[in-house]
Amino acid sequence: MKAIMVMYDSLRRDLLESYGCDWTITPNFKRLAEKSVQFEQCYVGSMPCMPARRELHTGRVNFFHRSWGPMEPFDDSMPEILKKGGIYTHLVSDHQHYWEDGGCTYHNRYSSWECVRGQEGDLWKADLSCRYDKKTVFKNKEVMLEYPPYSRMMAQDLVNRSYMDTEEKTSQAVTFQGGLEFIEKNHGEDGWFLQIETFDPHEPFYSLKEDKALYPHTFLGDGEMEADWPPYAPVAEDENTIQHVRCEYAALLTKCDRYLGKVLDLMDRYNLWEDTMLIVNTDHGFLLSEHGWWGKTNMPIYEEIAHIPLYVYDPRRKELAGAKRHSIVQTIDLAPTLLEFFGMEIPKDMEGKPLCQVMDRDEPIREYAVFGYHGSQVDVTDGRYYYLHAASHPEAPVYEYTLMPTHMRCMFQPEELADMELAGPFSFTKGCKVMKILSKNRMGDTTSFGSALYDLEQDPGQSYPIEDEAVRARMMGYIREYMEKNEAPEELYDRLGL
Repeated sequence: MKAIMVMYDSLRRDLLESYGCDWTITPNFKRLAEKSVQFEQCYVGSMPCMPARRELHTGRVNFFHRSWGPMEPFDDSMPEILKKGGIYTHLVSDHQHYWEDGGCTYHNRYSSWECVRGQEGDLWKADLSCRYDKKTVFKNKEVMLEYPPYSRMMAQDLVNRSYMDTEEKTSQAVTFQGGLEFIEKNHGEDGWFLQIETFDPHEPFYSLKEDKALYPHTFLGDGEMEADWPPYAPVAEDENTIQHVRCEYAALLTKCDRYLGKVLDLMDRYNLWEDTMLIVNTDHGFLLSEHGWWGKTNMPIYEEIAHIPLYVYDPRRKELAGAKRHSIVQTIDLAPTLLEFFGMEIPKDMEGKPLCQVMDRDEPIREYAVFGYHGSQVDVTDGRYYYLHAASHPEAPVYEYTLMPTHMRCMFQPEELADMELAGPFSFTKGCKVMKILSKNRMGDTTSFGSALYDLEQDPGQSYPIEDEAVRARMMGYIREYMEKNEAPEELYDRLGL
């Protein structure tokens, strides 16, 4: 038995043809849907990128206890369990966060791995004439290209793009080439898991002219760099720029579709449909001006961010080709699904469930999905109602519980650790006590937006919050129940008013 995972970053469910979009060009996602089971109610868990990947490995949410960070010494890792059980696991990715301080323990969980460089201001190539402090680098007058926190990354990205001026040199192309090479070399062997993971269509939405031409429009902006890198901020641009950014995303999305097609072609050529599971997934979505926002971290986690696409082909269930399933599933279910497929024991600390019964009978494996950022709103949906719950006592402290004190791109500083305490152990830390560190400058704290309840059946665009105290109480009960199940730190109950 073999398995392939094709993972994207920031892949919008509602902009794929198979999920009903009528203006993007994504025929291979539609081709995949006709072969696999398409999940209609898949939701995120721990946000954003690395927290989502941690639960991809561990099969459990982590945002109650810590923010962005590495795998912990006590974590169960699905690829490592497979590796120890005799399944060869290989990662090929251009997701540069794997190789930063805040992600440095993921790649070595695999039997082997390939790192592809160049995405999102990756510290890759050097051209000192483009140093970020030289005002001559950026001439575009659009607000999004004057967003100060991005200046350094944009300068680096400008250098990187100069080394990716043809498609075969672009990060996504190199990533998929590595994955396709693995399949070509090993398709006749048994017992392997391949994870092809591209950072695209994450911003910046860099694509070449052939893909841009598929979405003709007139952009009135100017400057050395196209407006293809929206900030995580309120929309301050005019309608012409908004349309341009959406077209840039669509152009990159179509490129993602094309490379997915290359994987499907090899599945056809070598008849891998007979013995190979194929999972196509993402970590989260991205706001492209909806609700007046760009991005995914500084605003509430709306449907466009939380409600994600998922396709699973299981060679034991060929008769389910083209099926759609409506039971709620989450990223935490992928690790146990793969372990079950390879006949491995599922660790007791994995709270996710294999997707077998959902695929077979659309039989639910949970009543609701809870998701969020560390120290921010905690959100829940039962498929009909969608509730964003903000802190009742936002002044209450939030702590990180970890043995791996690193942020996204740096280690915790000595002053952050000066008042560190030991806490726990928690049931999932396997007897280990952990550091309890006061959290400061948190990513995506959306408490100031307050709580809001939406009826997705009547208002799928989440434009009009409703007041229904019975529903609100039920949704708050779900959050509390889930916190208890996950042994959330005691202080969070007071902070959230639960």
